[in-house]
Amino acid sequence: MPRYLISFDDGSMDHIPEEDLPAVDASAHAVVRDAKAAGVWIFGGGLQRQQASIVATDGNLTAGPVPETKAVIGGFSIIEVASREEALAWAARIAKGCRCPQEVREILFDPES
Repeated sequence: MPRYLISFDDGSMDHIPEEDLPAVDASAHAVVRDAKAAGVWIFGGGLQRQQASIVATDGNLTAGPVPETKAVIGGFSIIEVASREEALAWAARIAKGCRCPQEVREILFDPES
């Protein structure tokens, strides 16, 4: 069955007033509980807002993009569903819960993972 990455950019939730964050947290977690109960949830979470570290093929370490200067992922969900349409339906529920738009991308199948 195909797996999908549902994600949103860092800063996408900055429009939400701080006093509303507990309600957003509750509604987003309710969607996660529903996805787990439906057996489609694989993994997900928010990402700490920070500058990334890039490890090159030779092992050298450099500073990565700063979230304020380049679009970076702020949070993600990985689900396993039968169709893109079903993934889009889950993304719509996540978008409503998180109060921000979601990007949906199919993960390439790899029999080794």
